Amino acid sequence: MLTYDHQSYISPLTWRYGSQAMRTLWSETEKRRAVGLVTPEQVADLKAHQDDVDIARAAEIEREIQHDLMAEIRTYAEQCPVGGAIIHLGATSMDALDNVEAMRLQRSLDLILARLVKVLGALAERMEQEADTPTMAFTHIQPAEPTTIGYRLAQYAQDLWLDWRELRQLRACIRGKGLKGAVGTSASYSALLDGSGWSARQLEEQVMASLGLEAFDVATQTYPRKQDLLVVQALANLGASLHKFAFDLRLLQSPPIGEWSEPFGEKQVGSSAMPFKRNPIVAENVDSLTRLVAALPRVAWDNAALSLLERTLDDSANRRLMLPEAFLLLDEALIRSQRLIEGLRIWPEAVARNLRDYGIFAATERVLMAAVKAGGDRQELHEVIREHSMAAWAALQAGEPNPLAARLAGDERLTRWLPAVALPDLLDATGHVGDAPERTRRLAQIIRGETAP
Repeated sequence: MLTYDHQSYISPLTWRYGSQAMRTLWSETEKRRAVGLVTPEQVADLKAHQDDVDIARAAEIEREIQHDLMAEIRTYAEQCPVGGAIIHLGATSMDALDNVEAMRLQRSLDLILARLVKVLGALAERMEQEADTPTMAFTHIQPAEPTTIGYRLAQYAQDLWLDWRELRQLRACIRGKGLKGAVGTSASYSALLDGSGWSARQLEEQVMASLGLEAFDVATQTYPRKQDLLVVQALANLGASLHKFAFDLRLLQSPPIGEWSEPFGEKQVGSSAMPFKRNPIVAENVDSLTRLVAALPRVAWDNAALSLLERTLDDSANRRLMLPEAFLLLDEALIRSQRLIEGLRIWPEAVARNLRDYGIFAATERVLMAAVKAGGDRQELHEVIREHSMAAWAALQAGEPNPLAARLAGDERLTRWLPAVALPDLLDATGHVGDAPERTRRLAQIIRGETAP
């Protein structure tokens, strides 16, 4: 019997990352159960033993004959004294394996889509909660103009919503190889069925209907590896969206900004060396996992582009790793991202501090427009505001209070057009967020409407 422990290498995806549901989908037992090897209805003997998976016996035979699927066939045949002799008649290995692989892609995408809907739902709820909450926006990692927290969250939601739409469309297009034989021409099935009144296409359609899977119209010995590339690339696209959210959270959790933080348990340890640390370990984990997903499309590209003529076997080993890894890594990243969104801590004091210190600079645009409307020269006033802004910024950098409002109120080049008493309202940036709240709520509604069951 095959057993595993931590005395030798096992993938962290076996026990640490990913859900049990996703691991089950990509398990050896699930693959063997799904294959069936021949249609169960053909022979009662085969049907009676279709779930008698014996991985140990198959591994023993494979060591001798060096062919994984033939080892499965012989194992199954040994279990079926009546039906064993007809297993695999007319077929090639990939007539079984590539249809199973397509079914696993479908089921894995279903699981990813279901998790993504939960993440989108959690984001939509937080977007609505924070739709009106002003916060400092940053461009070039420098304070820019105000936005709202809800609108910032909406950026992540919009990316993930596009990923959901892409993955759902891709799920509908998954195809199996069908039953087409060694090079995809169905020649062996045509010969086998000669005189039976059945065509190879009719047999393929019936078998594929029983599997609930459509077949590619044309194939070689395998289904087109382009399909794997499309799937893995779509998963990498989703990974990019999760990565950006987690990366931004890490930046916003840094004390100089300090506006957001990820959930932190009462007894959680942030650092083994520094007891005070509250490291963003969940967000870092999401970025670490998705960084690996980003590397996998290169392998899938090579498999699609470098498979020579009707097939070569140089994709086989890496697909055993690449496909389950892509799904398990994203599975874990989605689970952790949902936890981040639902438990996201927003610190109002830090948000207000940054708005107070930096929002006033953005609000000078309102001062400029009001002064020009009152009759001032735009170019001259722009230079006045720029001079005071640079001086105020230097004061902030030196740890002093922001003097910008006082400097502007004391400059007659500006106050000849705007009374000093009008400046405080104009320099209050909290309302300078445009239609961000309305756009945020609208996107939340759209996402809920499209992803509803």
